[in-house]
Amino acid sequence: MSESDDRLHEYLRAGIVANDVPALFPLLKARELLRAFSTLFHGGEDAVLVRLLVLRTIGERGHAPDWSPQELREHFAYIDATKLDTVLLRLRDNGLLAWESETQRYRISPVGRQALSALSLLLQFQGEGEELAYVTAQLAAGETMGRVGTEDLQHLLSRLNELRDDFDRAVLSGSEHRIRAAAATLKSVWRWVEKGTEVVRLIAQDGEIDPATHRVAQQIGRAQSAMLRQASVFQRALNQLDRHRVHLGGSGLSSSDVNRWLRSMDIPALAAVADGMLAERLAPAFILGDIALDIADYELVEREREGAEEAVGLPPAQGAPEETRELAASADFSLAEAWYEDLANLAGPVSLAALVPHADFATSAYRLSLLGLLGDPGAESRVGALAALARLPLRLTLSGTLEGVDGADVGQISAGHLLSEVDKNE
Repeated sequence: MSESDDRLHEYLRAGIVANDVPALFPLLKARELLRAFSTLFHGGEDAVLVRLLVLRTIGERGHAPDWSPQELREHFAYIDATKLDTVLLRLRDNGLLAWESETQRYRISPVGRQALSALSLLLQFQGEGEELAYVTAQLAAGETMGRVGTEDLQHLLSRLNELRDDFDRAVLSGSEHRIRAAAATLKSVWRWVEKGTEVVRLIAQDGEIDPATHRVAQQIGRAQSAMLRQASVFQRALNQLDRHRVHLGGSGLSSSDVNRWLRSMDIPALAAVADGMLAERLAPAFILGDIALDIADYELVEREREGAEEAVGLPPAQGAPEETRELAASADFSLAEAWYEDLANLAGPVSLAALVPHADFATSAYRLSLLGLLGDPGAESRVGALAALARLPLRLTLSGTLEGVDGADVGQISAGHLLSEVDKNE
């Protein structure tokens, strides 16, 4: 038993022999090749880089694979001579370089050529998402040579499942930033997913592969199919975000544009933007109550309803409920009707601070929210108190600042005026 075997058994429990561990046995058989990689990558990063530089340079000269010591010294004149001799000796002693005593020249050993080939393939795939390309390339090479291993298939299956899990969590997060980043990742690996699909199809059609390998190939096929459907999932999620996106007036900007702009700023710039803003913010319940209610209604009711419909199909046909008209007729629009009377009798420009506050905070907030209906073109074809209010010949102007209010449980209100269209034309 060698010294390395003794050290290896120190890692195992008493009574366990290394050759009896199934997962360890293939590594023991490949000791010579693994020793080559150990030689290349042992020590500091600087020493590793120099060893790889020397070995790759020697192996790249295909037309004349043999090198004399003098040729090596001349070619590597930029490396210290003593350091170069040390590197060559280490590569030679560990079987990566072969010394031909008959010709007095160096050449790459078969084991060294295998290590260089594996390293060359790895260096070709260094971009984002190209780890899938590397695994697929190895699988394609194995399929071409008729030596497909279950381990290579498991690597591909594992990476596909990792990507699908990342994509699913991005969609569930509801973050537009994460969904777009995941969509970009999918786009970068799409080519390799399609290439892997072709390779796995050829493997699955091979009647000589063992059942275990065939099962893994089928699992990869299902994972690839789910990956190819992911693009439509991303598009539906982005469309849903578009429906809930808040647009900033007629500026053409949306909350997503503001989000991207804020993400592009560093911390000092963000602090400068927020300076002085937090002290005068409006109460969230006053500004976002209706939006929060719409979102809550979707999350608590509509989302579950959509899931149930997808699971069980369309419900059976039913007639319209008879009590619908009665419920609609019983809605209380007394506050809106009273507010309509006040606005219909409005003469001349009136400030919001003088007109809107009334009774308490809830009534004031309701009155202000109804002003957003003014000028709605769809009101011409509707009936009711809200439609009548929307048709009033009034125009709302806001200055973008706040104005103090004394009474009706309101501290501040957006500064602005209500102007009659008749007065404006005159």
